[in-house]
Amino acid sequence: MSPETTSGSSGDKPGETALNLGLLFRGVPSGRPAILDLGTAQARTITYGELDRLCDAFAQGLRREGLREGDRIAILSLNRWAYIVAIFGALRAGVVPVLINVKLAKETVAYILKDSAAKFAFAETPFAPLAKDLPVVLLDRNFESFLDFGEIRPASVAADQLSMLLYTSGTTGQPKGVLLHHGGQGWAAHALTKQRRIRSSDRILISAPFYHKNAIVAIKTALLPGACLAILPRFDAAATIAALEQHKLTMLTGVPTMMSLILREPTLAKADKSSVRVLSMGSSPASDQLLADLHTQFPEAEVHLNYGSTEGGPIMFGWYHPDGLPRPPHSIGYPIPGCEWKLVNGSSPDEGELYVRNTGVAKGYLNMPAATASRFEDGWYKTGDILRCDRNGWFYFVARVDDMFVSGGENVFPQEVEALLERHPNVRQAAVIAVPHELKGMVPVAFVLRQAGAAVDEADLKEFTLAHGPAYAHPRRIVFVDAIPLTGTNKIDRVALNALINEEISNGR
Repeated sequence: MSPETTSGSSGDKPGETALNLGLLFRGVPSGRPAILDLGTAQARTITYGELDRLCDAFAQGLRREGLREGDRIAILSLNRWAYIVAIFGALRAGVVPVLINVKLAKETVAYILKDSAAKFAFAETPFAPLAKDLPVVLLDRNFESFLDFGEIRPASVAADQLSMLLYTSGTTGQPKGVLLHHGGQGWAAHALTKQRRIRSSDRILISAPFYHKNAIVAIKTALLPGACLAILPRFDAAATIAALEQHKLTMLTGVPTMMSLILREPTLAKADKSSVRVLSMGSSPASDQLLADLHTQFPEAEVHLNYGSTEGGPIMFGWYHPDGLPRPPHSIGYPIPGCEWKLVNGSSPDEGELYVRNTGVAKGYLNMPAATASRFEDGWYKTGDILRCDRNGWFYFVARVDDMFVSGGENVFPQEVEALLERHPNVRQAAVIAVPHELKGMVPVAFVLRQAGAAVDEADLKEFTLAHGPAYAHPRRIVFVDAIPLTGTNKIDRVALNALINEEISNGR
């Protein structure tokens, strides 16, 4: 299938009014459960009516403290009900929530606070010192005393008005503040809820950190139709399994690493998993073995792979084909209506870097005109990801443009080498990085987590990759590990892997 674009808006017109994103769930019946906070000693249930009143009270609290439309507040916390109130309450006041990764170095957090010009912070006690130069309300201590209950008039917003600031991971250079707007994020929530067929009866577990786009998408698309959000402070496999049994969860969300850890949890085998209808994963590819294991353990559930970027909408693909065609196992989906796309500079017309244009595309990066100009052009966002499209219009993730390296004149994509290694029956998970080589320039090195009880060694895996893949892409070295290091958003931490292999080399191993 050659690249085409689907019809749709390329963005919001300046000055157009839009629904305030903070009112996303206001039409849901008030008695329906909205949030089930599993991080408290006794699970706390908050209805939609209560959530609506709490968000109004938070907005009024901000106004009482002198914050005005366009001002920024920082949120530094693990997942909890008050975090959701702070997000949507700030939006109602026209204030911009800045969602900060609490696992970042304190110097990086300080940079984000300064870059965003945050005037106030809402933090859990352990993270309050990170915002020491700002007025701080403690979400786990005095949050409810900050609230100011009563009738309020939500801010009237323009479609292109800044709604929230999410900062990219900043693996190279400082994190970039992504300028998301009310009209675009509202459009995305409605489009994705429809495309993913999320029901008001769903009970959706979120344990991915709320400061990440995966969680923000899940929150919005759950609250819009009136589903129930079950939340854990952080991911824990045993707690996830206990929650799905006790509360009859219908959807689990996360990244492949989280799903792999759930599968390794001993309590899973005996758990009642019949309520789960969807397993939703994003941020990184999933191996054949992982997909097979998930289908075995959750036979009633559909497994959905998601793709998106904070800047790009953030999600551009839906789970279902308009002609009812079955979704191939590794496909990240079919373009949603209103999302234009093109594949650029690829090895064929059906593969290349993905450019996207839709109403949800960010306005650019805060205080970074050069970075904005390099990634945003005429409404298009250049994702930096290489994708492939098949003849039926299904898309597949291939690799990050930046991850590709040249070995002896040949292009090598780490994700393809990882997928090859994970086809071996004794490999649970693999991560591949490039290291310098005197003759080849760069060569692949793999970190491998064995299946439980497996006795596979380095020679076995090298032989396997040479037999089933191109010789130039086979790992020149394989390091067996007990766990693959992860970032704060549960992605593979390639910076940590580079440090690990440098240590191995310096120690002569």
